[in-house]
Amino acid sequence: MRRLFPVTDSTVPTAGLDDREWSLDELADAYAYPEASSAGDGAPAVWLRANMVSSLDGAAQHEGASQPLSSGADMRIFGVLRALSDVVIAGAETVRREGYRAARARDAFAARRAAAGQRPAPAIAVVSASLDLDFGAPLFADALVPTLVLTGAAAPPERLHAARKEGVEVVVAGEGAGVDPACAVRALAERGMTRQLTEGGPRLLGQFVASGVLDELCLTVAPLLTAGGAQRIAGGPEVAVPERFALASVLEEGGFLFTRYHRI
Repeated sequence: MRRLFPVTDSTVPTAGLDDREWSLDELADAYAYPEASSAGDGAPAVWLRANMVSSLDGAAQHEGASQPLSSGADMRIFGVLRALSDVVIAGAETVRREGYRAARARDAFAARRAAAGQRPAPAIAVVSASLDLDFGAPLFADALVPTLVLTGAAAPPERLHAARKEGVEVVVAGEGAGVDPACAVRALAERGMTRQLTEGGPRLLGQFVASGVLDELCLTVAPLLTAGGAQRIAGGPEVAVPERFALASVLEEGGFLFTRYHRI
């Protein structure tokens, strides 16, 4: 893996890392969350990062899934980002399309997570207005850390009952039928989940962008052209003024660019 631009954090190793596979520890150092501190109002400080992949011509999916745009190195970074987070936030449509399962504990990150006061694996938080989910699926039934569901106050009562009957924790994060993105971020932080990662899909990421709560974007640019009518990495409402992010780092392997941008 070749570093094209330096990571801004000077604690990340910089010598002798070109043209070889980085260790998991080196990647974890490169993608470490900022040091936590209290927000000005006394609330816990939160860092929400997104991890997405795009083709050269802007497609976030091919034939309905992101996997055809991925690579071995991309999946390696995907795993590291999950292993650093407290919670992985995903939209219900993405959960169904991608066949989500619960995150697993990984020995390589056990000491790092313990030192940071984290549970053995991140929780999965599924965003769903309709609660049209299989609460008996492995994502819920086999989770080492219980999977959460984020929904709005106007969610269907019968689906709320079905979730709670299966022992699923439902977090109300919005006054209407859907989830308010800023409310969801706060609700998770109040549960101690301040290192947040969203893997989309595009509609959910678009909502986070429009709400102004996204702090970081980790974007893999795949050296592929797809054409067609696939979604971009973010959809939904348009922001009034495009928000500027600053480049933090770029890595490259096999023509894939692994970029990281921070909010300015």
